[in-house]
Amino acid sequence: MDTLLRIRNLTVEAGPRTSRRSILRSVNIEVPRGQCVALVGESGSGKSTICNAVLGLLPGGLTQRSGEILFASTPHEVDLCTLGDSQMRELRGKAIAMAFQEPSAAFSSVMTIGAMLSEMLEAHEPGLDRSGRDARVHEMLALVGFPDPKAAAGRYPFELSGGLRQRAMIASALICKPPLVIADEPTSALDVTVQALTLKLLAKLQDRLGLSLLLVTHDLGVVANIADQVVVLKDGNVEEAGSVSQVLGQPASTYTRFLLSQVPRLSGPLMPIQPQCASGAATQALADVWKDRIGPAPGTRLITLQTVSKRFTARKRSAAGLVETVDAVLGASLQIDAGGCVGLVGESGCGKSTLSKLILRVLQPDSGRIETFDGKRMRDVASLEGQALRSYRSRVQYVFQDPFASLNPRMTAEDIVTEPFVIHGLGTRTDRRQWAQALMELVGLSGSMLVRHPNAFSGGQRQRLGIARALALGPDVLVCDEPVSALDVSVQAQILGLLEGLRLDLNVATLFVSHNLAVVRSVAQKVCVMCSGRIVEAAPTATLFSNPVHPYTIALLAAHPEPDLGRKLDLTALMEGRASDPAAWLEPYRLQPGQVPQYKTVGEDHLVAIA
Repeated sequence: MDTLLRIRNLTVEAGPRTSRRSILRSVNIEVPRGQCVALVGESGSGKSTICNAVLGLLPGGLTQRSGEILFASTPHEVDLCTLGDSQMRELRGKAIAMAFQEPSAAFSSVMTIGAMLSEMLEAHEPGLDRSGRDARVHEMLALVGFPDPKAAAGRYPFELSGGLRQRAMIASALICKPPLVIADEPTSALDVTVQALTLKLLAKLQDRLGLSLLLVTHDLGVVANIADQVVVLKDGNVEEAGSVSQVLGQPASTYTRFLLSQVPRLSGPLMPIQPQCASGAATQALADVWKDRIGPAPGTRLITLQTVSKRFTARKRSAAGLVETVDAVLGASLQIDAGGCVGLVGESGCGKSTLSKLILRVLQPDSGRIETFDGKRMRDVASLEGQALRSYRSRVQYVFQDPFASLNPRMTAEDIVTEPFVIHGLGTRTDRRQWAQALMELVGLSGSMLVRHPNAFSGGQRQRLGIARALALGPDVLVCDEPVSALDVSVQAQILGLLEGLRLDLNVATLFVSHNLAVVRSVAQKVCVMCSGRIVEAAPTATLFSNPVHPYTIALLAAHPEPDLGRKLDLTALMEGRASDPAAWLEPYRLQPGQVPQYKTVGEDHLVAIA
């Protein structure tokens, strides 16, 4: 088999000469021409270090101690480790390109998509004139599925949806037609249907352009659907390597079997979640600050939404000069009970975040009613003022999707966790520190970590820190916005166990917002499916996954990748007859603007919207 990239005995170390530690230990990887090799493993396993070493971009503090990186871009292999900076700059983009995980961070916000792609051509193919570059840009944007490539070239990244930004990222990696593309988590933040479209796109481009793909991912479902070979990494070592059928079908490594066991599935036995029990000592230490907590009995109705709607006015007028409006939420109804978990699923733009902000009263509904139980009676959230509103906001807290972005990098963990106490004027400085230590213990962190800044925590630890801050005032409801979407499977299991423990021990209710249907199946008792601002189906979890009725729910389930070689996605059949734009793909299931959904009952507590 013709090999394009050959990594031999690569060892990378960190730290000064007197106290070095190994980041990679004698790693051996081969990437054949025209094939996809997936690097899987948890954070810190060495995946990104391998990619940076191939690109000649090892960060300061890391040193390659031994090994070769042989690249066959020419008739003869060249060792990338022996090339100088100018030679590597020639190769980057032209022979080896990188498709980054987060396009918004990789792209310039002041340059159009076309200008950025053209800039790469200008650097690597100076012989092309302006018209030639424009033609190549339009050709590549068309190839990756933009409906109107010429118009897309004139747009800025913020004007594109998440799926289209990811396509633009892939186009930027392919614009110079390199033989090797390194894709860093290209689908981790995408909805299931957009993810399926991206997988289909990558598979098509591999066949059409003869690409070799080095895919970095923690999603074993993605691996099963696109990769030819798999390399499993742990603590800088290759635990297992081989074909997809071998590694996923008959894993030889205990660690690989562990990773597979931590992946939630859409069918079969539920992934076991080990609840992290709330420490009695920690909750006792918080007794003073939580003394006014309602502490409702399990099953008590805490929040009720009754046909809630929210409409936004677009900043730009339509082509006809009319002011456009968007029904972000339309006629949504749901209930959150003490000690319960309600899953809210749907694609980006369907209204999940808007609905969450309405519950938090960051936004006010245009119509409908949101009621909350204040310990004595149900009250309209819109009517709350002064102390009543402060009390409500302390009882309903938010856990953000990106813990790093939501934590102030200049504040220590102690400052972050005690900030709610300062805002609400609770306790002395000594009290707040004791409460902070108790909260850290409650979420499975050490009190000694309070002196650290967010960058000194791992991704899972940062998410725990965010949950500790959300728990500071003793809330009854946590609104969790994609709390595990960017986490490795084992860290994901830890966070899910923490939330489950809080639910069981403290009756903390959860609105779990996610596009990962398998995770929702594992944690929620009831699931609401949103599409274009409407809840189109709501049912107990077991019922929804075993008997979905609405076409949109069925489509979401069909697009979800599983790490099961016997259930690989039929990407061609899945997207047959659908436009590449996800909004158009959903068009057959939309309700008319302004129409409040009507529902039919198809079983006990199982409601389906009637279009």
